[in-house]
Amino acid sequence: MEQPLFVLVALFLVSSCKGQSWTAPDFCHQQKCPQFTVVEANQDFEERLYVATDWITTKIESSDDRDVMAAHSRLKDYCQKQQKAGYEISADTWPGLITVKEGEDGSALTMSWFVPPGTTKPENTDELVTLQSRPEATVYVRVFGGFPSITKGQDNAKFLRDALAKAGKTFDPNTYSGAGYDSYFSLTHHNEIWISAA
Repeated sequence: MEQPLFVLVALFLVSSCKGQSWTAPDFCHQQKCPQFTVVEANQDFEERLYVATDWITTKIESSDDRDVMAAHSRLKDYCQKQQKAGYEISADTWPGLITVKEGEDGSALTMSWFVPPGTTKPENTDELVTLQSRPEATVYVRVFGGFPSITKGQDNAKFLRDALAKAGKTFDPNTYSGAGYDSYFSLTHHNEIWISAA
């Protein structure tokens, strides 16, 4: 009798797990966005565990608005070119990331767009746009509103670093990403600063 009961319990658990799926938060606006689990939340930041993700990425020449828009256009053109070639690379995903790596020679900036799981990706043949795979990672996140800018990103990154140090968290002190989930022309904005755990 014990074995049939075990089999029934196992079947129930398997069927229950199969039915579970991740529901994206409202700030993704019903678009595809990276799956995560909130591990811890407080008034200053969230600790999230992100699944492994894929991104398309291009360099931003400087923090000047024209260079940021040029990077955006480059990613959009890349998506359109890949769609015409029969690939599923979509420009309709969130978030858009601007990653800042601070070094002795100044800051290096990149722009990345999320590539949803299951997307058929082309070979990496574009010199200006690269396909990136990021492993599962713990990311500390600070949410802020208002119109996004490089300056607001820097200010919120400093606030987040200070909060993480105060909380005794270990993190990458030289790199952060600004994540945007809204159109440039939106009246309201959900913005985030991401700093990876060390």
